[in-house]
Amino acid sequence: MGWFEAVVLGLVQGLTEFIPVSSSAHLRIVGDAVGWDDPGAAFTAIIQIGTELAVLLYFRRDIVRIIRAWLTSLTHRDRRSDPDARMGWLIIIGSIPIVVLGLLLQDQIETTFRDLRIVAIALVAFSLILYAADRSSSGRLELGDLTVRHGLIYGAAQALALVPGVSRSGGTITAGRFLGYSREAAARYSFLLAIPAVLGSGLYQVQQSLDGGIDWGPTLVATVISFVVGYVVIAWLLRYLAHGSFTPFVVYRVVLGLALLALVGAGVLDPN
Repeated sequence: MGWFEAVVLGLVQGLTEFIPVSSSAHLRIVGDAVGWDDPGAAFTAIIQIGTELAVLLYFRRDIVRIIRAWLTSLTHRDRRSDPDARMGWLIIIGSIPIVVLGLLLQDQIETTFRDLRIVAIALVAFSLILYAADRSSSGRLELGDLTVRHGLIYGAAQALALVPGVSRSGGTITAGRFLGYSREAAARYSFLLAIPAVLGSGLYQVQQSLDGGIDWGPTLVATVISFVVGYVVIAWLLRYLAHGSFTPFVVYRVVLGLALLALVGAGVLDPN
């Protein structure tokens, strides 16, 4: 991988990780569109560490408060009803589905799921589901209303993002909107819920790649760029969601998915 390619892919990762358009799909598509090799699931997982570090920095006060409350709840039963302690437990519970499925489907994640036809169908299909959820949601629930059942539903939706094109944030936000959460609450929990899964996946791929297979210089550059750009996107998105809807992202996903299907059908892009 060249340095210019790393810069472009880092920008793509940072720009698309938090908005519901699927960063993994964009990394897959951009490479094919300009004639680069598929960067691969390992590269994707590693540079996502950059965007998750942006989450840790942006929500650092919330995260420190949640960790402290959760640790205290381990030894003080009366503190388990504390909202921050509950959030800590709900993040753990919501992370279970993607951890289990990620391990069971590792081979498919690195091969079958990266077929551009599957990516295109996922982009279109889940954009319509997101639109329906966003339009029908009451939006009355906030993070304090989270339950164990809702945490597991969020987690199952996050696990769908193992298929490029679904979108981690898109899947969890869609679940949240169907459950009746406000746009901002759904997005905030989506960001927090992603931390264990993304950091775990990224660090696992780092460990697996220590013996070679990854061009570390460009990969680290892409990771740093994704961190900086991702931080800016988080701040922008949370401000936008205070008044805006997900409709622009839905339209973009449909157009991109249909264009991708057309290019594959015309033989311009190789689906594999």
